[in-house]
Amino acid sequence: MRYQLNISGFHYDQIRSHLYPGDGLEAVAVALCGRLVNDKVHKLVVNEVFLISHLECHRTLDYVSWKTERLTSLLEKAIKYNYAVLKIHSHPGGYEQFSSLDDDSDQKLFSSVFGWFDTDLPHASSIMLPDGRIFGRVFHFDLETKAFAKVSVASDVIKIWDYSDDESLEKEIGKRTAQAFGEGTFSLLKKLRIGVVGCSGTGSPVVEQLVRLGVGELVLVDPDKVELKNLNRILNTKRSDAKQQRYKVDVLTDAITGFDLGTRVEPFSKNIYGDIRCLRKLAECDILFGCVDSIDGRDLMNRISTYYVVPYFDLGIKLEADGIGGISKIVGTVNYIQPGKSSLMSRGLYDSEDLKAAGLYRMYPDQFPDLVKNSYIKNLNVNRPAVISVNMMIGSYAVNEFLNRIHPYKVDYPKEFAQTTIDLTEGCFIHLSEDRLRDDAFLKSKVGHGDRKIFLDLVELSGVENEKLV
Repeated sequence: MRYQLNISGFHYDQIRSHLYPGDGLEAVAVALCGRLVNDKVHKLVVNEVFLISHLECHRTLDYVSWKTERLTSLLEKAIKYNYAVLKIHSHPGGYEQFSSLDDDSDQKLFSSVFGWFDTDLPHASSIMLPDGRIFGRVFHFDLETKAFAKVSVASDVIKIWDYSDDESLEKEIGKRTAQAFGEGTFSLLKKLRIGVVGCSGTGSPVVEQLVRLGVGELVLVDPDKVELKNLNRILNTKRSDAKQQRYKVDVLTDAITGFDLGTRVEPFSKNIYGDIRCLRKLAECDILFGCVDSIDGRDLMNRISTYYVVPYFDLGIKLEADGIGGISKIVGTVNYIQPGKSSLMSRGLYDSEDLKAAGLYRMYPDQFPDLVKNSYIKNLNVNRPAVISVNMMIGSYAVNEFLNRIHPYKVDYPKEFAQTTIDLTEGCFIHLSEDRLRDDAFLKSKVGHGDRKIFLDLVELSGVENEKLV
């Protein structure tokens, strides 16, 4: 089993400010974490942080002690929602491992914690160093430990610390990437698992770039088959693919395998609303790219990002016809979504009525014209023109924005580019910073919920296919 810890940016900032108040003494906090429990990955995702007051602790340069009785109310909530308890404390001196004092303290704490639970699911302890880096370990019921293989922070800058032993890098293939972004970034890319939903006009250029950059693993999702009308914009597709009605994800998987650059691929020829197994694989990912037209698909991706604390890049393109055979407007937008901040809905990309309409169209496509005629839902533009030059430009911008989040290279801080609209008609770039966008209070309350009795708390997902993960 591989164990990971994911933290939203606003929770990370809370923790860091508390653990390093400037006095050089150790401090401690406790978090409740939702879980993603798959066959090969167990991810803890921070839901709520409790700062243990400095006044309640005995604090020194290399030790902190505190009364754990105050955890009672937290444990009651953890039991109710099957959350994990995460202890996190500081090492102001920069000591990069658990001390013998830490071992003794953790053994006492978690032997008590497990006494409250009826399950043997693990809990965790972690350490934040002065530079903000976090490492940690999980405790099992028998108090055996295993280190986190990866710790991620979904913030303006995406921080990912990978502690796995896999160093199988072909440096010659990634030489140019390493020269541009450094050996550390290239090494990180090889260890990332990235999900791409939508493998057509914008999705296929995104996939191509991620593979050429050296990303270690891709999860590709698209329910559609290749058609002749797709050949003008989907990379690596051929006329024979359309004639054979091959799935888009299968064509891209074959192409990536043929490149032989080391990227592993897991394809799903599924609609994300129709397969929980697919959704759970996306929740495993370190990064998500959404390259879909549907409003409900984009909203679902935003929700996965929130519940499982995964950074999300959303791509959208709008081409308006002039009515006489030409185009009057060409606009593309890239949104970077971090859990607990603004969402696609709070940014005004759609509203609840749009979402309702999209859901009805997905579930009742044959009845859609009648529903519109009877004014039950708004009309939707379900067939939009697509041009490879526009798609590739927006796809490339999104990938470069992703690189800027893991290795900032722009003059301005990454938060200045929460939303970028590229208006090709007017010839301009319009950037909006995160602090100019309205937080989504509803989704903020869902950050780090992880696995629920009903997946993502969406009743319509309660009856869909849910195969055992392998």
